[in-house]
Amino acid sequence: MAKKKMSFEQALERIEEIVSQIEDGSVPLEESIEKYAEGTKLIDHCRTVLGKAEKKIQLLTKGRDQELEPAGRLPEDDMPED
Repeated sequence: MAKKKMSFEQALERIEEIVSQIEDGSVPLEESIEKYAEGTKLIDHCRTVLGKAEKKIQLLTKGRDQELEPAGRLPEDDMPED
């Protein structure tokens, strides 16, 4: 079964939760390690999403009439599934 795609905002919120739990010591060591591993995967996901957004922005240029227009083909929106 395919997993639901997580938005950048959802991933960032989850990372913040994980950091908070690890920092305040509310979870045992083994669970902290599992949460750390989850956090690193979420960070990779966020970097991928940001990278795609950056590429899309780079493809936009200002036209002569100062309106934004595509300067090339935009990449497909194929975010990895989480």
